[in-house]
Amino acid sequence: MKNEMVYAMTESFEGHAQKTENGVEYWLARDLQQLLGYSEWRNFLSTITKAKTACEISGHDIGNHFVDVNKMVELGSGSQREINDIMLTRYACYLIAQNGDPRKQEIAFAQTYFAMQTRKAEQIEQRLLEAERVSARKKLSATEKELSDVIYEQTGGNQNFALIRSKGDTALFGKNTKSMKAHWQVPDNRPLADFAPTIILKAKDFATEITIHNAREKAMSREPEISQEHVTNNEAVRQTLLSRGIRPEALPPGEDVKKVERRLTSAQKKAIKNPDGLEEE
Repeated sequence: MKNEMVYAMTESFEGHAQKTENGVEYWLARDLQQLLGYSEWRNFLSTITKAKTACEISGHDIGNHFVDVNKMVELGSGSQREINDIMLTRYACYLIAQNGDPRKQEIAFAQTYFAMQTRKAEQIEQRLLEAERVSARKKLSATEKELSDVIYEQTGGNQNFALIRSKGDTALFGKNTKSMKAHWQVPDNRPLADFAPTIILKAKDFATEITIHNAREKAMSREPEISQEHVTNNEAVRQTLLSRGIRPEALPPGEDVKKVERRLTSAQKKAIKNPDGLEEE
C-alpha cells in the first residue's frame, strides 16, 4: 500500500471518529460500512454479527462495545426518516475488521489501524508491510506445494522438486541457493524464502505460478522439461526486475519471517484480550 494511501485512509478513519460525553471514542457502523468498502448494509451486518460472537468468546460484554442507536437521515425529497445504526468502540471496529476479507485494502488497513493505540501513520504502514510479507510467504509456500504436486502427478514422483526449485533460484538470483543463503546469512536448516524481502517472495511466486500453468498445459512428464520451464520463467522475472533497477541478489535480506509472524500474532492476541488498550490515545 502506497504511503499517500496510508495517510489518506488514516485521515479518513480519524475523520469519522466521534466521542461520547464521557470521552469514549466510537465510530458509527453506517460510516464504518463505507470505510470498509461494503456496498450493502445487510452484508455488513453479517460481519458485525461475527464480530459480536468473537467479542463474547473473548469474555467481553457485547453491550459495552456494540450499542444500538437510531438516527435521522435526509431523503432525496428533503424529508427525513429514522434508520438503525450501531455505536462501535475501537475494539468493536477491530473485531469487525478481523472478520473481513484482508485481501481488500480497506480491511487490511482497518485491521492494523484499530489494533494500534497510536495514530501514527508511519507505524500503521510498517505493520501493514509486515503483514503483507507474511502473507506473501504463505502464498509462495502454497504455490510451491502445488508445483510439488504437479511434479508428482506428471513425472511419477516429486523427489526432483528441490532440484527444480534450486535451478529456479539460480536463474532468479544469478547464483545458487547455497550462495544466496550464505550471502543473506540464512541458517542451513531454514528455507531461503523465509529471509527474502516481499518483492522477491512475489517474484518467486509469479515464476512458479507460470511453471505450474505451462507444465499442466503442455503435459510435461519429465524433470528436465519442468526444470527448463522453471528456469526460463525465473530468468524472465529476473530480467523484468533488472529492467526496473532491481537486482535480486543485491537486495538486503528481510527479517526472519517466522519472527515477524509471531510478533503480528502476539499483537493480535493482545488486542483481542485487551479491548481497553485499544481505546487509549
